[in-house]
Amino acid sequence: MDFGKYLYKVKKQLQKQRSKQKKHEVKGIRLSLRTDTHDIETKVKKARKFLEQGHSLKVALIFKGRELSHFDLAVEKMHVIIKELEDVAKVDQAPKKQGYNLFMILSPLK
Repeated sequence: MDFGKYLYKVKKQLQKQRSKQKKHEVKGIRLSLRTDTHDIETKVKKARKFLEQGHSLKVALIFKGRELSHFDLAVEKMHVIIKELEDVAKVDQAPKKQGYNLFMILSPLK
């Protein structure tokens, strides 16, 4: 057997395997404590689109200045987002505070 033909065949098989792999990205959505309900609805629509495409989602709520004292309101906003997306996503990482940010990671159900 010709070694060049063998290498060509192996290369084509690897290329075929790579094309069938599903690439996952971590998409992100940023909110603020002052983000209003309609804006949250818009961001939830975008998040739903990302999750339906099979991507993971990182939701970040950024505190500015004295907003950090209203941590309970931020957690409530995160739970609203979880409730809106519960039919297409599951929570991988619950809302977690990290400096002036509150993060949570969602992944698609499929």
